[in-house]
Amino acid sequence: MTTPVDFPKQSSAISVVEVEAPPLSLGNLTWRRFRRHKMAIFGGIVLILLTLYSFGGAFFVTEKYSNFTNTKERLQPPSTQHFFGTDTVGRDIFARTVYGGQISILIGITAAIVEVAIGILIGALAGYFGGKIDAVLMRFTEAMLNMPQLLLLIVMSKFFSGKISNINILGRELSGSVIVIIFIIGLTSWPYLARIVRAEFLSIKEREFILAARATGTPNWEIIFKHILPNSIAPIVVSATLGVAGAISLEAYVSFLGMGVRAPTATWGNMLENAYRYIESAYWLWFFPGMLIVLITLSINFLGDGLRDALDPRSRTV
Repeated sequence: MTTPVDFPKQSSAISVVEVEAPPLSLGNLTWRRFRRHKMAIFGGIVLILLTLYSFGGAFFVTEKYSNFTNTKERLQPPSTQHFFGTDTVGRDIFARTVYGGQISILIGITAAIVEVAIGILIGALAGYFGGKIDAVLMRFTEAMLNMPQLLLLIVMSKFFSGKISNINILGRELSGSVIVIIFIIGLTSWPYLARIVRAEFLSIKEREFILAARATGTPNWEIIFKHILPNSIAPIVVSATLGVAGAISLEAYVSFLGMGVRAPTATWGNMLENAYRYIESAYWLWFFPGMLIVLITLSINFLGDGLRDALDPRSRTV
């Protein structure tokens, strides 16, 4: 007679081993935060489309055609021949918005670069060295902040425009006033960024790794540019992004008043210069360049808001 063998009963409960997910890199964490900002995604898409419109449109229309005048077709409404109509001298507005967009975007980006370079330099020196250097640089910054920027732009543009001859860049002849506007906007827009950079430097320079770098005899320039500045990059990126939109808007203001970029170079801003005379009779003169200015400034501002939230270390949204 065989003896029954008792097998150990298997537990029906299944043990679950918790595995911790690997920590996200800074890039992945930033992207996760950014993509939750729907308006920033929308702004990025619109910005890409406008950039493609301005630079891709050059494959379909030439700059020579954008400057071609035909008084017999002046003030023609939008049609299949002229998608956006024609202006007061018969130039095709669609072609001019294509090439004008290139200059407006160029002005926005390069003016922001000038702004960032000056703002970082002054803010870094003031925040890192402190003392008399900080006092002098901040008093100068506050003086610039108290000056009305638009009035300063108009005066400087009136004084310097016409002093620089036309220049040729990549086969394109550009009015010398483009260079004037870029530097004027850049030279009057840096104070806000300088104060932001100074505040970041004042905070970071007291941290342990900076004190250790000083104790080991690391040169000041290396501490500033290799240790502190990379840790201050988030607010600088956001400010630079918003600076592009601000520069495009400022160029439009000054050009609308007739003191911005000169002919023959077109920008979305100077296309509005004479459009106010035809607000009712020829709406297409102001509607299309005005709409493009509104779209690009809004899209960049939405993008800047998304970057600010994504790069904020205090944000817990993942």
